[in-house]
Amino acid sequence: MNKFTLDHLYFAFLALLVFGCKSEPPQTNLQNLIADSPQLIGKKEYLNSPFVSAGDRVYMVGHQNGTFPDLGWHVEGEMGGIWNHPIKLMDGFTNSVQLDGSSYCLDRADQFVNFPFGNKHVFETTIPDLEISRFQFVPDAIEGVIIEYTFTNKSDQKQTFDFNFSGYTDLIPAWLGERVGMIDDVDNLVFDEIRQAWRGKDQSNEWHVLFGSNEIAIQSEAADPNCNYTPQGKGTSANLKYKISLKSKEEKTFKVFIAGSYTSQQNVEKTYDLLAQHYETYLKDKIKHYERIASMSKLTIPDKELQEAFEWVKYNTEWLVRDVPEVGRGLGAGMPDYPWWFGVDNEYTLKGAIATGRKDLVYRTIELIHKLSESNGNGQVIHEVSTNGVIFNPGNINETPQFTSLIWWVYQWTGDREFLGKYYPFIKKGLKWLMEEKDKDGNLFPDGYGMMEIHGLESEMIDVAVYTQKAFADAAKMAKVIGDAEQAKSYQQTADLLKEKINEEFWVEEFNSYADFIGTTSEALKLIDAAIVRADTLNKPWAVEELKATKRKLSTYPRNKKQGFVLFHNWVVNTPMEMGIAEEEKAIKALDKGSKFVNPFGVFVTGIDRDEASESEDGKFEGSKVFSYTGAVMTLPTGVQAIAENNYGRPDKALDYLKRMTRSFGFALPGSIYEVSPDYGMMA
Repeated sequence: MNKFTLDHLYFAFLALLVFGCKSEPPQTNLQNLIADSPQLIGKKEYLNSPFVSAGDRVYMVGHQNGTFPDLGWHVEGEMGGIWNHPIKLMDGFTNSVQLDGSSYCLDRADQFVNFPFGNKHVFETTIPDLEISRFQFVPDAIEGVIIEYTFTNKSDQKQTFDFNFSGYTDLIPAWLGERVGMIDDVDNLVFDEIRQAWRGKDQSNEWHVLFGSNEIAIQSEAADPNCNYTPQGKGTSANLKYKISLKSKEEKTFKVFIAGSYTSQQNVEKTYDLLAQHYETYLKDKIKHYERIASMSKLTIPDKELQEAFEWVKYNTEWLVRDVPEVGRGLGAGMPDYPWWFGVDNEYTLKGAIATGRKDLVYRTIELIHKLSESNGNGQVIHEVSTNGVIFNPGNINETPQFTSLIWWVYQWTGDREFLGKYYPFIKKGLKWLMEEKDKDGNLFPDGYGMMEIHGLESEMIDVAVYTQKAFADAAKMAKVIGDAEQAKSYQQTADLLKEKINEEFWVEEFNSYADFIGTTSEALKLIDAAIVRADTLNKPWAVEELKATKRKLSTYPRNKKQGFVLFHNWVVNTPMEMGIAEEEKAIKALDKGSKFVNPFGVFVTGIDRDEASESEDGKFEGSKVFSYTGAVMTLPTGVQAIAENNYGRPDKALDYLKRMTRSFGFALPGSIYEVSPDYGMMA
C-alpha cells in the first residue's frame, strides 16, 4: 500500500472522528422536505436578475440563472456574493460538469424557484440527459450556507462524470470598515484534509471562510476553467472535483457547506462541522420558523393576488433581519445595497411588523436604533449605520419625530408600559433638540432634510413639519400614560398649534396641494432652475412649462419673502393626509391632485418626473446607468397615498393604490416587491 493511499485512509479515519456517525442516511434529499412548502417560480426573462437566500447572520446574493456577477455600488461591485457581516466571505462559486469529453458550465438555469426560506435553480437543458438542481438555504444563528445538488440521469444508460465546485473567496470589510481599522488584504487558501475542504484567510485579519462537501474530493488549486468567471477584488479561488456515477433514471444528491468567521479559525471550523452534521435539522428549523411567521397573522380576502402578496411581504421582512452580535440585531433596509440599519426605514416598517405579530423583531430593532442613536447625545435618531457600527449619517430631521410616533404606535399594540417608560426620556430629549436646535426662526417648523434628500431642499419641509406635529400629539398621550401631566399639556398645545399652522402656511390654493417646503423666494428660484434642468433632461415638457410659469411669477416677489412653494410635487406633500391632520376640504383636493402623479405601479417619488408614456403594466423601469431614484415610482409613496385615501373615507381609492403596488409583486423576483416599481433598485 503506497503512502498516498495510507494518507487518505488516515484522513478518512480522522474525518469519521470529527463528524461522527450521522443519524440520517448520507443521501438524505433536502428537497423532499420542501416539496409541500410555499413556492413561486420566476419568469424566464428575469433569470439574469438578483435573488437573495437569507439568514440573520449570513446571506447569499446572486443571479437567478445561477451565477454571481459583480453587483452593487456601496462597495462597488461587491454587494453580491456571500456576506457574514461585518465582512464578506465569497464573491460566489461556479459549477461545471465534464461528461463524455465535453464540458458544461452551470450558468444558465432554466428555472428559478423561490421559497420563503431558500431557493432553487434548475438546469434541465444544459447537459444532454442529465438534470441538475441546486437548492440552497442559510440557517439562522449560524455563520454559514448549505447547498444541495441533485443529479438525475434521464437517459437509458449509466452516466459517469466529473462535477466541479469552484469557490471564489473575497474576505473584505463591509462599507465604511476602514473607519474602524478594517483594511482588506489578499486572501490565502489551504486545503483541510480532514474536512476535505478549502480554508481561506485574509492575510492580515482573522477573517476566515471554509468550503467543502460531504463527499471525498479530488482537490485542485486552480479554479474550474470551464466557467469564465473573474470577479474583482483581492480574493482567490480553488476547485473541488467529484466523481459521480448514476445508473439509468437514478437520482443522487450531495451537499456543499460554506462557513465563515470574522474572529478565528477555530470558530469557522466549528461552524463548518455543525453544518455538515446537522443540515437536515437546520432546514426543518428554518421551515418551522417561517411557518410560525405565516401563522401570526392571516389575511383571507377574495383578491387572492393581494392575499398572496401580503403573505410574502412577511417573509420578505424576515429576509432583511441582520444580526451582528457585537453591534446588535435589527431589521435591515434592502438587498443588496442596504443590508444594514436605518432609522427612518424602520420607523415605517416596524409599524407593519408589530401589526403582523413580530413583537420580537420590533423590540430588538427599536433597541438597536435607540442604542446607536444615543451616541448623538441629544435625542437625535440616526439615519444610516453600517454593520461595523459606523454611523454614516447621524439623522435627517424627520427621523427624530417619527421615532416618537413609532414608540406610541407599538405601545398601542402591546400595552407595554415598561416599554413606553424605557424610551420616554430619550423622546423628551429628542423633541427638545428638535425645537431648540433645528427651529432657527422659532416658528415651530424645524429646518433640514426630510424624506426628500434633494440637494438644496433643506429648509422647512412639509414631511418634517407633519411628522413633528404627529410626534407632539403622540408624546402628549405618552406623557399622560407616564403620569407627566404638565408635559402632556405642553406637548398637546404644540401639536394643536402646529396642526393649525400646517393647514394655513403650507397650503397652496393655486396648486390644490400642500407645499414641498417653506422658504424664501431666493431659495425657491435656485431650486426651480435645478428642477427645470431635471424635467427637461427627462423630457417632461409639461413640468418644464409649469416650472417656467412659476419662475416668472416668483421673479416679481421680494427675494426674502418666505412662503410655501410647490415645485417638485414630491410625494411628501401627501403626509398631512397620511397623518390625518389635513382639513377635510383641503385633503380631498390634495388627494385628487396627488392622483395625477401615478403610473400603473403606484406614485412617483417626485411628481415632475411623471412619464405620461409609462402606462404599460408590463414595462420595466429604465433607470440611469449610475444608480439613482430619478423617475422612480416606489412602494413608500404609494403606501402613504393608500393610507391617506383611507383616512378620508375613500377606501376604494386606497385599494386601487394597493393593487398598483401589488402589480410589482413577483414582477422580477418571485415573492418580492422591488424597491422601485416594478424592477429597479433593491430586489427586496
